[in-house]
Amino acid sequence: MSAVFQKITLYLRMIKFSHSVFALPFAFTSALIAASGIPSARQVFWIVVAMVGARSGAMGLNRIIDRTIDAANPRTAGRELPRGAIGVSETVLFVLVSFGLMILAAYMLNPLCLRLSPLAIAVLFLYSYTKRFTWASHFVLGLAISASPIGSWMAVKGTFDPAIIPLASAVIFWLAGFDVLYALQDIDFDRSHGLYSIPKRFGVKKSLYLSRSLHAASFFLLASNGIIFSLGAFYWTGMLVTAGLFIYEHSLIKENDLSKLDMAFFNMNGYISMTVFLFTLMDYLV
Repeated sequence: MSAVFQKITLYLRMIKFSHSVFALPFAFTSALIAASGIPSARQVFWIVVAMVGARSGAMGLNRIIDRTIDAANPRTAGRELPRGAIGVSETVLFVLVSFGLMILAAYMLNPLCLRLSPLAIAVLFLYSYTKRFTWASHFVLGLAISASPIGSWMAVKGTFDPAIIPLASAVIFWLAGFDVLYALQDIDFDRSHGLYSIPKRFGVKKSLYLSRSLHAASFFLLASNGIIFSLGAFYWTGMLVTAGLFIYEHSLIKENDLSKLDMAFFNMNGYISMTVFLFTLMDYLV
């Protein structure tokens, strides 16, 4: 039994399951808005299954495609695939099962979700290759993650509505903004191995300014979302908290001091997505 537990733990580490807190809250926020309250238990369940399946499959796919790059990078050489703790064939099976769960969840939700599920997988597949030919890879990742609020909206409504675009766009800029910060760790490796990123293309100082600009855009899009859906006082209180979290996140990182990068990336962005969700939830509950 302990061997099974250890294997499960390896898979969870491989896909960084703890990072699910980044995207899931935005999916739930969208579901709340689409339902104008609390969605049905059935919808919530299958949204969670779809999100977990999509993210697990995407992370597994990324680990397979990037395994040689990860093995060459000192920061990532200890990951499960490069060090041989999990085999490639096992990971391929894991990816197939994960995407299978996603497609099953889409089928259980409604026909539109099912029809668009291959498109979501295609974007996730594309992202894993973008660092090989464009510094805009951060935005492709943001586009992939923006499927969480769009998918949740369609899961509840059964249709697509342009009104959800500001929230989805906020997720794109939020994700791209903190992915630029994350990429600062690999700026020297990217330069020496011919990979592309905003930090490699523009340098540390300009990357920090660009990240701040992207997060400013994300905040204003979140505010637009509140106006579009006539959200109330709790949502706007959450926006004040979110603004404070963005400001604090960027105060942690300076051009000549990246020592607090992990805190800015892991902690603050989890707090931001949870803040948006919790205050939206309170808006509908109260």
